Amino acid sequence: MACGGGRGQAGAGRAAMALSGAMRAARGRCARALSSAVPPAAGTGATRGTGDTRGTGATRGTGDTIFALSSAPGRSGVAVIRASGPGSGAALRSLTGTPEPPPRVMALRRIRDPQTAESLDRGLVVWFPGPHSFTGEDCAELHVHGGPAVVSGVLRALGRLPGLRPAEPGEFTRRAFAHGKLDLTAAEGLRDLIGAETEAQRRQALRQMEGDLGRLYQRWSHALTQALAHLEAYIDFSEDDNVEEEVLTQVRVTVRALLQELRGHLRDGRRGELLREGVRAVIAGPPNVGKSSLLNLLCRRPAAIVSPTAGTTRDVLEVALDIGGYPLVLSDTAGLRQATDPVEREGVARARDRLCQADLVLAVLDATSVSPTPVALEAALAALEPPLGTPCVLVLNKADLLGGHRGSPSATGAQGQGPPATLLSCKTGEGLEALLELLTQQLAQLCGDPLLGSPSLTQSRHSRHLGACAAALERFGDLGDSGDLAVAAEQLRVARRELGRITGHVGAEDILDIIFRDFCVGK
Repeated sequence: MACGGGRGQAGAGRAAMALSGAMRAARGRCARALSSAVPPAAGTGATRGTGDTRGTGATRGTGDTIFALSSAPGRSGVAVIRASGPGSGAALRSLTGTPEPPPRVMALRRIRDPQTAESLDRGLVVWFPGPHSFTGEDCAELHVHGGPAVVSGVLRALGRLPGLRPAEPGEFTRRAFAHGKLDLTAAEGLRDLIGAETEAQRRQALRQMEGDLGRLYQRWSHALTQALAHLEAYIDFSEDDNVEEEVLTQVRVTVRALLQELRGHLRDGRRGELLREGVRAVIAGPPNVGKSSLLNLLCRRPAAIVSPTAGTTRDVLEVALDIGGYPLVLSDTAGLRQATDPVEREGVARARDRLCQADLVLAVLDATSVSPTPVALEAALAALEPPLGTPCVLVLNKADLLGGHRGSPSATGAQGQGPPATLLSCKTGEGLEALLELLTQQLAQLCGDPLLGSPSLTQSRHSRHLGACAAALERFGDLGDSGDLAVAAEQLRVARRELGRITGHVGAEDILDIIFRDFCVGK
């Protein structure tokens, strides 16, 4: 037994040595194959890897210096004006008449127009020499008083300096991407953080900006690269250098595990996208049950016209709300019934269309005309024809008219006998807290906790590339043990390329403009 074990260990050692040598020889061919699959992006300069869009420089040139107001426009106590590029230091010296302060140290300076020597303001300046800056280039910031005249005066003075030009939307962040300061997922996280309106959106965006999602995809890409390199080594050297079958078996094990993890990532119920874009909830129900009153109650303002006349609401009215830290896009719709008036028929048709697009349905019923029993509530809900599988919340309005004859409809959801239900009076506000708690629970189930578990998908483009990656891995698995290994290797290259397009490491030039144009100027 001992001798047999020794022979096995010796064989494994020889195989490892052979694989090591084969790997060194195969890496060059593998790298050439990986890079040849995607043509280099137009206009790329010195990059950190073939096919990598980083290092492309500025949007309209590689040596110019850009500037913009980076804080929000309008009157404020402090406005931040940023410059990035090789001329940032000279611009700072021109406006202050003094050398740059020590790096990353705020200094109080008088800011003057270099042409007229007129004093524009007295504020704080900061110097960030590259590569230790947000963009990776030399950067300067001027923190001035936020009055429109001060800001426009400083911007005009910068614009008159040679070699400086106003920044395009998202150009600071694009330069940070080009210099390897962040990948595309982190850039998208930064954009979402700037646009976040609720606590849950902020948490998700911050996690993505700090690189959690990018690191997940990079880990998968690294696993694919290793598997591809091993497969290339097996193809080239399995006969001559004694690279054993276990190498191919390990590649298949790695691919199967990655495919399983990727499928689980795709089956997240669109949690990240719902949290980023807002859960689309539709208020639906028969005419004159208080749908518009519910909208006004939730948004705490008279957003919709309320009338005792049935069929008042004709068009879809939409408002954005923050419910328990989750974003909710709430739509008030026309009452669902067989309408005879042409305008009302169009309103009902639009209500049906919006109902089909809903992530959550608030089904409003008249509490005085429906029994609170599970069977009756289910029948009333079915009459509205909500989309199959879409979560619903039953809101029994006009509870103030029930007097002492009140049931407990909320028990139906707790017992698993139907959707959750609650009593409400839009007139008195009674039951509003219970409804808000119920809505928060539903939103938490739809969006999840952005701080727990694996980071969620937040962009439709992520889903598209991950779907293509999974399809390539499935094709690899379908080839089986007797399949063409060259074709199998190509499927791994396709999968790796799709992952690289998410983070921007492979051929992402065609999507850069789409991503960065959504930023504000100065970001």
